[in-house]
Amino acid sequence: MSDILDTIIVGGGQSALACAYFFRRTNLTYLILDDNPEPGGAWLKAWDSLTLFSPPEFSNLPGYLMPKSQHKYPTREEVISYLKTYEERYKISVERPVHVMDVCFKNNLFEVKTNNQSYFARTVISATGILQKPYIPSYTGQEMFKGLQLHSSQYKNPQQLKGKKVIVIGGGNSGAQVLAEVSKIAHAKWITLREPSYLPDDVDGRVLFDLASAKYYALQKGEPLSPEQYNLGSIVMMPSVLEARERGVLHTLRPFDRFYEQGVIWPDGSKEEIDAVIWCTGFGYALDHLQCLNLVKATGKIVTNGTRATEQPGLWLVGYGGWTGFASATLIGVGRSARETVKEIQEYLQERGT
Repeated sequence: MSDILDTIIVGGGQSALACAYFFRRTNLTYLILDDNPEPGGAWLKAWDSLTLFSPPEFSNLPGYLMPKSQHKYPTREEVISYLKTYEERYKISVERPVHVMDVCFKNNLFEVKTNNQSYFARTVISATGILQKPYIPSYTGQEMFKGLQLHSSQYKNPQQLKGKKVIVIGGGNSGAQVLAEVSKIAHAKWITLREPSYLPDDVDGRVLFDLASAKYYALQKGEPLSPEQYNLGSIVMMPSVLEARERGVLHTLRPFDRFYEQGVIWPDGSKEEIDAVIWCTGFGYALDHLQCLNLVKATGKIVTNGTRATEQPGLWLVGYGGWTGFASATLIGVGRSARETVKEIQEYLQERGT
C-alpha cells in the first residue's frame, strides 16, 4: 500500500502507449500492466500476412512517425517493430508479462489484482481492446462437427489448410482477407449474412480517418452528418482482396442451415463435406477484468462519457473504437482519445487534492 500510483493502465498495446506518451508530460505516476511477454499488443497474435489499412505516414502514434515501409501498407512485423521502438524511445513504464484478473474499488482506491501481486492506484485506464474476446455465433449442430474450427484470432496462415475444403464465415474485412489468402491453396467458400459492401478501390485508412474526424467534429458542433458519412461501405480493397477479385473468387453465399458431423447442410437439404471453418465473426469488448466493479451492461459495454466511466469515478476506457472515441482503435486516431483522457485524469486528481 506504500506505493500508490496515480494511474494504472491495463493493456500494453497502441492505446496504452498513446496514454503513456501524454503521462510523460505530467508529474503523475503511471504503470502499464501488459499480459504479453513482449511489446506489440494485439499485433503479436494477428495472422502472419495482416497489414495496416493506411500508409506509414497515416499510421503514427503521438510524437513519433512510423518509418517508411517497403510495401504499400506496413506489415505485421513492421508494426510490432514500431511499437517496440516507440516504447523504448519514450522509456515507457511497463511491467510484463502481468495478467490482470480483477480491478476492484475500495476506500477511494483501485486494487488491481494480478497473477503476481496487487497494485494500487487512484485511477485506472482500461486499454485491453477486443482481441481477447472473440465472438463465435451459436449455430445448429456446431458441436457435432468433427472438422477444424478456428476464429480469425487463432488463424495464422493457410498452410495447414492446403488442399482442404474450407468455409470462411463473416462479411467484414477479416472475412474478405482470410478468404483471399486461403482460396489460393484450398477449396474455399465465403459465407455472409448479406452481400458484402465494398469501399471504392482508392479508399483506404486515410479516407476512413478523415471521415471519422469529420463525423466527430460534426457531432461536437451539433451539426447534421453529410450523406457520404453513411453507407460508404465496409470492406477495404486491400491488395490481397483486389487480387482475389481478379481471380474471380470474391463472391459469397448465404448461410447454410446447420452443421452435421462431416460438414454442413444447405437450406435445400443437400449435404457438403467440409474440413475446416474459419469464423471471421468479430469480437466483444475485453472487460472481464472489470467484473468486480459491476459496470458491464448486457450490451457488453460500460456507460461512458467519452472515455470516462460515468458510474465509477476514476475509471477511463481507451481504444475501444467508436464506443469510446471515433477512430480510437487506430494508431493515428487513438492519440486524440489518449490526450483528452490524460487531461481529464489530471483535473480529476487535482479536484481530489491528490
